[in-house]
Amino acid sequence: MTVLSTLTPVPSDEIFDLNRAYANDSFPQKVSLGVGVYRTDDGKPWPLPVVREAEKQLLAEDSLFRHEYTAIEGDIPFVGMARDLMFGFEGKADETAAKGRIASVQTVAGTGANHLGALFLAMHMKPKNVWLSNPSWANHMTIWELAGVPRKTYPYYKPATRSFDFEGMMSTLEAEGQEGDIILLHACAHNPTGLDPTKEQWKAIADICERKKLFPFFDSAYQGFASGSVEEDAWAVRYFFNEKPSMEMCVAQSFSKNFGLYGQRVGAFHFVLEKDGQKKGDQNMRDMVVNNLCHIIRGEFSMGPTAGCSIVKKVLTDESLAAQWHEDLKVMSSRIKSMRQALYNELVRLQTPGTWEHIIQQNGMFSYTGLTPKQVYSLKDKYHIYILKSGRASISGLSEKNVAYVAQAIDEVVRNVD
Repeated sequence: MTVLSTLTPVPSDEIFDLNRAYANDSFPQKVSLGVGVYRTDDGKPWPLPVVREAEKQLLAEDSLFRHEYTAIEGDIPFVGMARDLMFGFEGKADETAAKGRIASVQTVAGTGANHLGALFLAMHMKPKNVWLSNPSWANHMTIWELAGVPRKTYPYYKPATRSFDFEGMMSTLEAEGQEGDIILLHACAHNPTGLDPTKEQWKAIADICERKKLFPFFDSAYQGFASGSVEEDAWAVRYFFNEKPSMEMCVAQSFSKNFGLYGQRVGAFHFVLEKDGQKKGDQNMRDMVVNNLCHIIRGEFSMGPTAGCSIVKKVLTDESLAAQWHEDLKVMSSRIKSMRQALYNELVRLQTPGTWEHIIQQNGMFSYTGLTPKQVYSLKDKYHIYILKSGRASISGLSEKNVAYVAQAIDEVVRNVD
């Protein structure tokens, strides 16, 4: 008897497979619209100028402690900064009490935050179901499968109009959502559709969570990257936190996109207690939550890595660096928006069949183009343009040099491939 006899095939990850195929393609006009990383107009990585400056300063400081262990909950100052960036406490009269509601730890990027949160809730909340949007980031399915929580989906995307299915989402949750179910929500720049609720719709989503006693789990991967404003991109999280104080909730926070630290794996997880739920007898509930999160962390990776979080900490504690970071965010978000507009303009100029307004109505790094799997395969095989089979395209892979080529290829496959 061998453990290998029980193994079954597991499909490989589509995004990484697509990226590998692109890397091995020698065609000179190849275009990568698959992987979710920011690229310059020359198609090259863009280490943020503010990150480069922070790295120079950290190198010059030559801290003897830079390779030391931190704490199980992570780098404590970084954890506090991550919390404050997400929830925004400036000018609040009850700042101390508000912060006292949040149990925060450092994680291995946003994926690690999602995984830690899923394990914690599976162990201690034992939910009947977790509700994921249909579609959602593919890794959400894997994370909750590994946590052993049954998954259900709520409607999110209307293929016919290529728009957000708010009515379908609300009616499904109303009819089928059960007290204690978890609902996973994308804080901004929904992956893969690029479609976000309006603020009024977010208020209605918060209301149904409160009334049906659903547990909100926010995944925040694009704060500041989506709109160029960290405040705007955190609006939904802050609304739930401030306006629904009787609800518990949690947030998985990533710094991969907004600092360009894809390989450094910088993230945080925040568990929010209800306003009057900090104390249980003499035991501080926030500390109890942190201790239980640390119990999981200790058994998995002991503590978060220090290099990336040191960069974030350096930037957020220096007024001039922080200002430069906000400008860098505007550079990235502005280029994404301009490429959306350029692709739309080209498709309109070509009179490509169908409507394409959804490309400029969507938000963030990705566009759910509406292309069929056959059309996507044709783009790859004939034009060497790499897009996920769902039709999700990473807008950052577009440039002034290739957008006309991409639009022409889309036009061709739309006209000729069913």
